[in-house]
Amino acid sequence: MSTDFTTLFPLIFDSINDGVFTVDEAFCITSFNAAAERIIGMKREDAIGKKCHEVFRAGICQSGCALRETLQSGTPKRDVRVDVINAKMEGVPIRVSTAVLRNKRGKLIGGVEIFRDVSDVETLRNELRGRHRFMDMVGESDVMRELYAIIPQIAESETPVLIDGPSGTGKELVAQAIHDLSLRKEKPFVRVNCGALPDTLLESELFGYMRGAFTGATYNKPGRFQQAHGGTLFLDEIGDVSPAFQVKLLRAIEEGEIQPLGATRAIRIDVRLITATNRDLAAMVKNEQFREDLYYRIKVIPIALPRLSERRKDIPLLIDHFAKALSARSGRTPPTMSKKALRALYDYDYPGNVRELRNIIERAFVLCAGSVIDLQHLPPEVVAARLESGFKTGRLHARPSESRIAVAEAMPRDRLPAALPEKQRLLDILDAHGWHRTEVAKELGIGRTTLWRRMKDYGLV
Repeated sequence: MSTDFTTLFPLIFDSINDGVFTVDEAFCITSFNAAAERIIGMKREDAIGKKCHEVFRAGICQSGCALRETLQSGTPKRDVRVDVINAKMEGVPIRVSTAVLRNKRGKLIGGVEIFRDVSDVETLRNELRGRHRFMDMVGESDVMRELYAIIPQIAESETPVLIDGPSGTGKELVAQAIHDLSLRKEKPFVRVNCGALPDTLLESELFGYMRGAFTGATYNKPGRFQQAHGGTLFLDEIGDVSPAFQVKLLRAIEEGEIQPLGATRAIRIDVRLITATNRDLAAMVKNEQFREDLYYRIKVIPIALPRLSERRKDIPLLIDHFAKALSARSGRTPPTMSKKALRALYDYDYPGNVRELRNIIERAFVLCAGSVIDLQHLPPEVVAARLESGFKTGRLHARPSESRIAVAEAMPRDRLPAALPEKQRLLDILDAHGWHRTEVAKELGIGRTTLWRRMKDYGLV
């Protein structure tokens, strides 16, 4: 029994979540779906027959109308930001896309406009101004505020995103935030660390395999592309993928289909792709280590995350955030941070970025039996870095005994050497020269490398 699809068109038209309306050549509305009724607040019987500018009352209706430009040029418009006035005389921000309508003979008979209400996104963006936390990300520095502002806009699109930044800067948190704000949020968010698997395992992990594809394949296993169908696939450490596998990955992305190992036909996939790397992909492309076509395919929208040392303003907020999270997990009252400890944490450069700061706070939380986290609860390298930085900049004017005590207190007892006189002498010389290693090495008659090794043995670096 054949189906008359023309009878289904009204049902399909009204099932679309975006507003849709059509106009004739005179810009009179000829159709108006249920979503358009909801967004504009006007019944379709009241809208049909009216000029579209009488219904939408947008600022660009008289000049710069996207639909008018499309009918004049024949060129579709995509995702144009417009403010309209609804039936309650309230402003509604929408994004519109337009196209021409032609009959079977190719004659222009009107146009169609698809629009969606972005009020929630606009409200969220406005609320983020002045806030220091967004989703699971924490920070109030300028670079973080800029990130908070663009993530909702990026989430609205389906465009591939490449997140670039050193290890430990929170690339996965950004990817998760984009997914959680997107129209795919109800679908899976699937993560894959490409750097953790060799090519053979990565291929079966991403594309899956069929029963009998290889020895030990006793069942059909769907790959991560299939698991993420309708949702978002996050490929971390994309720079570690071999050139040979990059070809297979590019084919899957461009064709929108995969072929599991042992399968005889391809499977269509629908995923939003987000990738991340801590490597310089542009340099790898130049050195022919990464395919140029794949690079530009995944880097449609680039996001660069800074090192923690480049946004020191966020360090106190992150400390407070991690301390509260640890307290909630343990049921323990969060300890406060002494001024000396906070200063040391603020001055430290964090080669491991936010992840390292989190680990430092967790360590201090465990070692601190009282209510105040102090220098002795921090790793020796954090305290030593603070002392060296302080003496070089003139912020600290401690006497030799004070700096010696600070470093010694910061060291775990089992790392204190049995013979302290040599360490004390070294500390005295370091203090006398403001911790300038070249001058200290000259006085001791040793090289800088030997001095550094000796300082490391005593827990001073």
